[in-house]
Amino acid sequence: MEAIHSLRIGNVELKNNIILAPMAGITDLPFRVLCASFGAAMTCTEMISAKAIFYNNKNTYDLMRTDDSEPIVSLQLFGNEPPLMADMARRLEDEGIRYDILDINMGCPVPKVVNNGEGSALLKNPALAGRIVEEIVNVTGRPVTAKIRIGFDMDSINAVEMAHVLEESGASAVMVHGRTRSQYYSGEANWDVIGEVKSKVNIPVIGNGDISCYRDIVEMYNKTGVDGYMIGRAVRGNPWLFEGVLRENEIDTGEVSDKWDTSLEADCFVADGNDYKPEWSEIREMIIKHARMLVEYKGEYIGVREMRKHSAWYTAGLPNSGAFRGRVNLVESIEELENLLTETDFLVQK
Repeated sequence: MEAIHSLRIGNVELKNNIILAPMAGITDLPFRVLCASFGAAMTCTEMISAKAIFYNNKNTYDLMRTDDSEPIVSLQLFGNEPPLMADMARRLEDEGIRYDILDINMGCPVPKVVNNGEGSALLKNPALAGRIVEEIVNVTGRPVTAKIRIGFDMDSINAVEMAHVLEESGASAVMVHGRTRSQYYSGEANWDVIGEVKSKVNIPVIGNGDISCYRDIVEMYNKTGVDGYMIGRAVRGNPWLFEGVLRENEIDTGEVSDKWDTSLEADCFVADGNDYKPEWSEIREMIIKHARMLVEYKGEYIGVREMRKHSAWYTAGLPNSGAFRGRVNLVESIEELENLLTETDFLVQK
């Protein structure tokens, strides 16, 4: 089997096995829509607090908005109380919230989450993690998955045990980030442990960590045999990555379609990940499109301010991008942003 192929998770069929990872503050609706348009087979929401659903938090419901252009949506829930999480899963179905797969966050390393016994803290209590999955599976007909890390720290690498417990509890797949909680996002992802997980369970295993191009995907597949790939930080400011990866796969397998822009470079990323990006004019248009979507979704005040970080990611590695970041961090309206982008052809001048 080739590294890239269709993927079934429970009763849900994905057109390919390249998935957008959930990222707090990044994978909101506009960004997910953009990534889906470039070929991501499944998009994942920012993580949703079960307690926030219980208390009818409006901002939480906004995080759960989806778009018909997203082919498959995974809603990521976090918490540490099995009955409450099961009740909230049932409530989401009763309220008609659209999602295809329910994912349980067991990997978030943020202190305020971990100190509350949620996210990565569940790595220290596999039995509790299993009860959470089991109780949710009992109340929903949709596939339930879990995203874990390889362990809480280097002295407690227990991803294989966690994955086995999750499978026995009814999980339809497990996503494994190849770092410990204590590593956060530093160091190299340990793909060897991901491979051990794949060899020990029968449900699909999705690999995550240090994937930024097609060659990384092929290497991970050859090393681990995983069923799919979850891409996170490498796609910030670069939704074209999904198209680039899928196009390279077609080239590699000799099944090239005529839908790809052959001007895109088909190679692995340089340090900041520009090789899958198009020319500056298209990047500029994407920044404007993304900004307008954010403003429509969140209002101008919040949308423009959130677009500052995305603009920095879109322009990373371009000449004079540092000067651009200094200026974009001062814009306060969509008009100011668009005017700045019109004035910044200096970005592509050596």
